[in-house]
Amino acid sequence: MTTRIVLTGGIASGKSLVADMLAERGAVIIDADLLAREAVAPGTPGLAAIVDRFGAGILAPDGSLDRAALGAIVFADADARADLNAIVHPRVRALASERRAAALAANPNALVVEVIPLVVETGQTDAFDTVVVVDAHPETQVARLRARNDLSDADARARLAAQASRAERLAAAHHVVANEGTLHELTEQIDALWQALTPR
Repeated sequence: MTTRIVLTGGIASGKSLVADMLAERGAVIIDADLLAREAVAPGTPGLAAIVDRFGAGILAPDGSLDRAALGAIVFADADARADLNAIVHPRVRALASERRAAALAANPNALVVEVIPLVVETGQTDAFDTVVVVDAHPETQVARLRARNDLSDADARARLAAQASRAERLAAAHHVVANEGTLHELTEQIDALWQALTPR
């Protein structure tokens, strides 16, 4: 029985950095955000379903998904966000299941970590044996989000508000990685986490 591990955290908490550090130590990373891009690539049924629901205005000139245009709609409208999730999430789960099976077929002892930003919001935590939460103070997230995505303060806070609260995520956690300090402090936490996740 292979342990199912999920890595999550709020927007701009540092999930990608933590996933990269685990990958450096030998973990197989299955990133739901990357799979979501794959699920709605040009020519896919996923993209066709999004156009059916939201109209051709969410397409870029090259026929790919205009994420900014779609984001402006779904971050302002909970019903629209739910409709988008209903299109994308089942497709992402199917792809993740395929990737996980392939990784374990290649190496039955592989440590497979699924990175799912919305695992709490979508009620999937019970599907995993171990939930790792990357935690940062909401004000830190807002500052990082504004710097990274060139968002206004209001837009950054709206994106935070669209996710589970910090308390909800922490309540689901088996392991918490605090990402507020130095890279050295983070590295020490990842080393300890790696020890905890890998069987002796």
